[in-house]
Amino acid sequence: MKNPVLVIMAAGMGSRYGGLKQIDKVDAEGHIIIDFSIYDAIKAGFRDVVFIIKHEIEHEFREVMDKHLAGTGLNVKYVFQETDVLPAGYSVPEGRKKPWGTAHAILCCHGVVDAPFAVINSDDYYGAHAFEKIYKFLSETEDTDKYHFAMVGYKLRNTVTEQGTVSRGVCTTKDGMLSDIVERTKIGVDGDRIYYVEDDGEHDIDGDTLVSMNLWGFSPAYIDECVKRFPAFLDKNVPVNPMKCEFFLPTVVSELVEEGKADVRMLDNSDKWYGVTYKEDKEMVVEAFRRLKAEGVYPQNF
Repeated sequence: MKNPVLVIMAAGMGSRYGGLKQIDKVDAEGHIIIDFSIYDAIKAGFRDVVFIIKHEIEHEFREVMDKHLAGTGLNVKYVFQETDVLPAGYSVPEGRKKPWGTAHAILCCHGVVDAPFAVINSDDYYGAHAFEKIYKFLSETEDTDKYHFAMVGYKLRNTVTEQGTVSRGVCTTKDGMLSDIVERTKIGVDGDRIYYVEDDGEHDIDGDTLVSMNLWGFSPAYIDECVKRFPAFLDKNVPVNPMKCEFFLPTVVSELVEEGKADVRMLDNSDKWYGVTYKEDKEMVVEAFRRLKAEGVYPQNF
């Protein structure tokens, strides 16, 4: 079996955040959130990293990352997610700027990633335990008559922000396996209450509900499935929502589970997620890393 690869999705421009949040510093030493993820990933055993970015941020992104990755010993590759990465015969709707979503980001790794791989967001902090669990799974698991995937789940209450709504894949599990995942694009907080918004209004949701923070473990077959399923997504969704429809990673997973082609092991994690969905989240994230360093979880500089 080939060594697991870490795929980092960093193509989003952070419209709600107000800037290129992927390379925004979160401590006095100049570290960014990706640095902490890479530190944890290396400790877990990862030696190969693939960044998914956009051409328009390549210079600024690599100017920072090339320095931060120097001396890590990692094998690093870059993949580009652009709106015009489409199947033959399809074209970008006039005026569309928005990326096609997380499953499309993984689709862009076709021909580059050919080993078991973990997927993370560049602007989320996952905790060391998450990388240990996903690396162990990928190192020990091979596809059989089904694809065998995994996801590190987080309690919803540990992943929300008071600064605005967030998008989360809400999970249903049975006997340690994922049975269903639904993408809720507007989850908010009002005091102790957590809710999600749909066309018919607000609905309460339990804070202990497990959600996806896009920390997945896949075999290369998942990339092939994204390639196969993208045309059907475009045919169904572009005519009704050409500017904003998105091909979500959890949606493809859910389809494969429903069709009996895949199963997904839920790897639970009690760690608190930290991220910068909104500019106002940064202060909380900076304080979290200060505390983690004070507790000896991370060295002051690395």
